[in-house]
Amino acid sequence: VQLQASGGGSVQAGGSLRLSCAPSGRTESTYIMGWFRQAPGKEREAVTTINRSGASTYYIDSVKGRFTISRDHAKNTVYLQMNSLKPEDTAVYYCAAVSRFPLVASRDVLYWGQGTLVTVSS
Repeated sequence: VQLQASGGGSVQAGGSLRLSCAPSGRTESTYIMGWFRQAPGKEREAVTTINRSGASTYYIDSVKGRFTISRDHAKNTVYLQMNSLKPEDTAVYYCAAVSRFPLVASRDVLYWGQGTLVTVSS
């Protein structure tokens, strides 16, 4: 399974970006999905997860109320809508198919997508 992630870029603080992730070879509803990020000099952290149906989601405290994870089964795609971005959100973002919900770590990842860079300037 390959996960194709896209949508990163550079924005000013307060701006928005939407990341997309689509698995090839399988339908996205097969997996619990999540987004991780890794900021320069820091460890990779799980940011958000969504269950297979899309009915339940989880967020780390630092992004609650600003980020929204969703999935569109018809388009076979998982999204991460990021609003009110802050400089501390700057990181490489990775989508991942994971083995558990809601709390995950890198060891729970079944498949990684390629990273997409998000840069937020002040």
